[in-house]
Amino acid sequence: MNEPNPQPPVIPPGTLNLGDSAYAPLGSNPNEQIPITGILTAFEAILRQPRRVLFHLTQANAKNVIGALLMIFVIASVIYGFVAGTFSGHDQLWAAPAKVVLGLFISAAICLPSLYIFACLNGSQARLYEVAGLVAGLLALTTILLIGFAPVAWIFSQSTDSVVAMGVLHLSFWFIATCFGLRFLDSGFRHFSGSFGVGIKIWTVIFLLVVLQMTTALRPIIGRAPTFLPTEKKFFLSHWSDTVSDSNKAAGKKSDQDYR
Repeated sequence: MNEPNPQPPVIPPGTLNLGDSAYAPLGSNPNEQIPITGILTAFEAILRQPRRVLFHLTQANAKNVIGALLMIFVIASVIYGFVAGTFSGHDQLWAAPAKVVLGLFISAAICLPSLYIFACLNGSQARLYEVAGLVAGLLALTTILLIGFAPVAWIFSQSTDSVVAMGVLHLSFWFIATCFGLRFLDSGFRHFSGSFGVGIKIWTVIFLLVVLQMTTALRPIIGRAPTFLPTEKKFFLSHWSDTVSDSNKAAGKKSDQDYR
């Protein structure tokens, strides 16, 4: 006897997530078609219903959604930058937020053209403003997650005076948050083109390197300096090496003084 053909799995409404592109196109769930009308609804959507954001990035109101995502990014960046600035206080309370916003936004703007080119080469049909929307979602989701880490960062900033330790902590938080932001970008391209090609994976590495270099170009974000921007050009690995070396020398001098 022939076995009956197996039935496809039934996916209950509202349970589709970032990886469900194989089951249903964007907008097939009525909840995904609910308008995104402002910052608060965009905030809820990027966290709870990322497919809803992806759907509206393909609609006529895409510009409004992108604007809301960028506003979330700016607000969240300012909050986290302020927390980072509490480590040193004084001018860093306004300088650090400004540098976090500028650093991430400039990095994204620099890398946007190459992302669009890689997407086209990978066969994606996404238009430029849709790719820009994915990058805006990446920035928004990354900085929202950074706010979640902000209380932990504040505790450490008030209990240690080590620039190296705080730098490692903030970089760790940024890397974790960026990984989740890149998942949103990945999902968007899987919906738009069916795959996340090698070129876009290369772009991911380039974007991470650009952001790391931007933190050096806009230094200091943690710690203090006599000028708002550095007067010396450095590669970020060289900057980190010099910072660790200076910290070790300062610790050694302090130990000698305490011994005497």
